[in-house]
Amino acid sequence: MSVCQAVRMGVVGGFVVAAIGCGADEGPATGDARTDAGVSDDAGAGADAAVHADAAIDDAAVSDAAPPVCPVGLDEDGDGVCDRARADWAAGAPVVGGAPRTDIYAQGEALPGVVTAGIGHSLTWPVEVSGVLLPWRPLATMLDPNATEPSAVQLQSVARGALGFGTTTEMFEWLGLARHDGSAEAMPGVAWPDHVGEGDYLGAGLFSVPAGEVLTYSCATCHTAELFGQTVFGLTNRQARANEYFHSAARFYPSLTADALRAATGANEDELALFLRAQDNLAAVGSVVPQVRGLDTSLAQVALSLARREADAWATRNPAFEARPRDNALEDEVADSKPAVWWTLKYKNRWLSDGSIVSGNPIFTNFLWNEIGRGTDLVELQMWLEENMDVVDELTVAAFATSAPRWEAFFGADSIDLGAAQRGQATFERMCASCHGTYRKGWEREDADLLDLSALLATTEVTYFEQTPVLDVGTDPQRAAGMAAFADGLNRLEVSAWMGTVVEVQTGYVPPPLDGIWARYPYLHNQSVPTLCDLLSPAATRPDVFWMGPDEDPETDYDRDCVGLPTGDATPEAWRDDRERRFDTTQPGLSNQGHESMLLDADGTPLLDATERDDLIMFLKTL
Repeated sequence: MSVCQAVRMGVVGGFVVAAIGCGADEGPATGDARTDAGVSDDAGAGADAAVHADAAIDDAAVSDAAPPVCPVGLDEDGDGVCDRARADWAAGAPVVGGAPRTDIYAQGEALPGVVTAGIGHSLTWPVEVSGVLLPWRPLATMLDPNATEPSAVQLQSVARGALGFGTTTEMFEWLGLARHDGSAEAMPGVAWPDHVGEGDYLGAGLFSVPAGEVLTYSCATCHTAELFGQTVFGLTNRQARANEYFHSAARFYPSLTADALRAATGANEDELALFLRAQDNLAAVGSVVPQVRGLDTSLAQVALSLARREADAWATRNPAFEARPRDNALEDEVADSKPAVWWTLKYKNRWLSDGSIVSGNPIFTNFLWNEIGRGTDLVELQMWLEENMDVVDELTVAAFATSAPRWEAFFGADSIDLGAAQRGQATFERMCASCHGTYRKGWEREDADLLDLSALLATTEVTYFEQTPVLDVGTDPQRAAGMAAFADGLNRLEVSAWMGTVVEVQTGYVPPPLDGIWARYPYLHNQSVPTLCDLLSPAATRPDVFWMGPDEDPETDYDRDCVGLPTGDATPEAWRDDRERRFDTTQPGLSNQGHESMLLDADGTPLLDATERDDLIMFLKTL
């Protein structure tokens, strides 16, 4: 089988470009506790390890003449066994002692370089069999910001009216893509890929397939954000409109004929073939528009796309179902949620906000979900993944190594009242730790009297749970319930079994680890609570309506005291003019109720007074 592994990176037109060359064949945080325990199940295939030749084997059975057992994938120690065998993705495999798996595949000194490679994949999404690969040259010609020909200008005007953008620059801005801030490091000790430069749009990638250069969108579209002038890898992009983009494309793209594209752009036969392929695959994409900007409707996109396919083990394409999809609850019911931050992955053994993915590598699974929502043939997808496990491995390593941004890097250590934070820690451990874990601080070290303020505020250890909990604390149930609309469809897939991915519908949500919580506003899975002040108050007192604008100016776009969005009279006037930024928590799926029983006594009186709440928030700022 062919394998596409050689990656040449560059920058074109201010955004990431990647050309893929095809070859011929192809408890306390003490480190990786699963590695320490000697776990060696194949991380890619879960229980179905026999599918791969890279499963852990008896070293004595290997001779010098034997073929390598890790032909595609990470093998930093050169023992012939793929490094993903160091992690256990089976259902119920404990995160021993609650230890974080920052180095999930035990890369050791090689970790920074592997993370950089994985970041490159997160910016490009180089799946050359992806169902929707847009031919770049015709698209760039059609949406050229410098176009002056009347026909081109008219076409851009039509696109602008139908899609909301008429040029490539407008397209990337409309999508809400983060831009690179020019920093050398994506996270402490880890460099950005060489091809990334200041001002580049992150999440729009180009790469080459035999038919030409194509544009696609990647993980970074939703999982890399701009926060007050800094690029934060792994942070929820509150400005992203990826699902709305696919929804609009599935309606606009089929209305553009090949003849019209050729006439407008001079597209050649190969480019027209790419265009027609994407047009055909978009017929298998079902989608809905998120209720509010910043929310994600990928559950609906997967469910409604499966409803356009056969209910067989490969979700085979069927024009009859594309014309008349099977009924699915998520056509009307709301199951919106925000994209999750990546740096909490290391603490968990089940995935998504509701913990419904109970086994399998979540990054591996993400390839499947994305491609179902792009109309991709799943047989072709599995073949591509088998030949490109190095891409999956590197992206997995990068996601698990991601670190939370520190408050002090944005607002200075002197903005933290150390005494208040220490008092807040005691409150947290009394009222919150049983659900969200414990966080040891620099001020608890034996040599604390020798440390500067920044070191005192640092989190030195996070202890979460061996088994990721799922709890029902009265928050809006519709996101969790939405999994029932397609869980059976995912579980029956052959590719799901190959990945070791299993879905089990839940009735609540995961109480997440809270590192970087100060940057993860608005709160709850559906972003229905604008600040920590509101989250720590009775639900009846929370705002019914608020707005969420861009995270640009920390003085006007952020409430430092309450940690989150400015509300009421402090809301910037420009935000109120954009209906997509308006959160109405009385709407289905957007309820701001719940998460209050632990804050009230039996009579419904708040257990925290204003000072105690402020101290708790001060502590949360330091996580």
